[in-house]
Amino acid sequence: QVHLVESGGGLVQTGGSLRLSCAASGSIFTITAMGWYRQAPGKQRELVATITRAGSTNYADSVKGQFTISRDNTKNTIYLQMNNLKPEDTAVYYCNAEGRDTLVKYLEVWGQGTLVTVSS
Repeated sequence: QVHLVESGGGLVQTGGSLRLSCAASGSIFTITAMGWYRQAPGKQRELVATITRAGSTNYADSVKGQFTISRDNTKNTIYLQMNNLKPEDTAVYYCNAEGRDTLVKYLEVWGQGTLVTVSS
C-alpha cells in the first residue's frame, strides 16, 4: 500500500503565507505525478497545482503567481508554497499521487486532507 501524509495547514490572516507538504510512502516503485487539490465548503474539489517527476507544473488560473508547487523526488515529497492568501483560498487541501507500486501496478492515492483557513 501507498500512503500520503500531508502537513502544514492552519489558520492565517489575509496576505499571509503557508507551506504545505505531502510525503508518499509505502510500496512505491515510482511516483510519476503529484498534485494538490482543494475543496471549499459547499463546493466541488478542484485542481490547484500538479507536478510531474520531470518537474513540469500545471496551475489553476486562480492561483497562478500566488502558489508554487515543488518536488523532492528523493523523498517522494511535494510542497505547495502559498503566498498572499485570501479568504477564498480557505479549503481542505488534498494531496494526490499517481505512479506504479512495487508490483508495477498503476496506483493513485489521496491524502486525508489538511485544512487551510484564511481569516479576513
